[in-house]
Amino acid sequence: MAVNISALDRMMPSAVRHFWRARVRAAKSQATRGSADQGNRSGVTAGKNLDGFIDLVREIILDNGLAGAEVYTRKRGQLTIPGFYRPTKNWDLLVVSGGRLVAAVEFKSQVGPSFGNNFNNRVEEALGNATDLNTAFREGAFGQSPKPFLGFFFVLEECPGSTTPVRFTSPHFAALPEFSQTSYAARYEILCRKLVQEQLYDAAALVLTKSEAVKTGDSTVASDLSSPRRFAATLAGKIAAMAAS
Repeated sequence: MAVNISALDRMMPSAVRHFWRARVRAAKSQATRGSADQGNRSGVTAGKNLDGFIDLVREIILDNGLAGAEVYTRKRGQLTIPGFYRPTKNWDLLVVSGGRLVAAVEFKSQVGPSFGNNFNNRVEEALGNATDLNTAFREGAFGQSPKPFLGFFFVLEECPGSTTPVRFTSPHFAALPEFSQTSYAARYEILCRKLVQEQLYDAAALVLTKSEAVKTGDSTVASDLSSPRRFAATLAGKIAAMAAS
């Protein structure tokens, strides 16, 4: 079955540029109003910096032929579905077709300078969201339908703070050896791989990008297993298979 992921190469550079430009605009706007967030949070709280990546994933979905599907990406009220451990959860992208939940994707990002403060929170969010949706599906919250595609898409600033190995302590028991001498970028890559290996998500992507990419749109990947290309191919295959059936 042929799948179409041409949107990945076509739209990735502009998504990266938009990511950095939106952060700069948000920081300038808040500074002008005299209400700048502490640290670099001003670039995050605007909530628009990942829109280019959301549009990219939306394009891949539309390119793979699921006629009649509704792809929701903007209006918050339309991005809400039931949970199991909580009443509802708002996702960043939802695909609904014929009363069936086809896909749910969460988009997250992190930039410096303080990577350590947010890493554990991001891990806990990813685990909790997947567990909540998968259990809700098992309990019939989305009706009689195939298991939906569940995706995790993460954008990380590539800089010395994220790529230099950092220490950790575990005084009572030894940590798993794969975490020894790892940077936060490496830990996010391990997270993405394990989220898929443990079948919590169908695909998880990690995009690394430097702040200079505001002009170039450049990005890199940490591994093939956590690459946007693998994410796109897995999603496209899911959509194409549902379209064919």
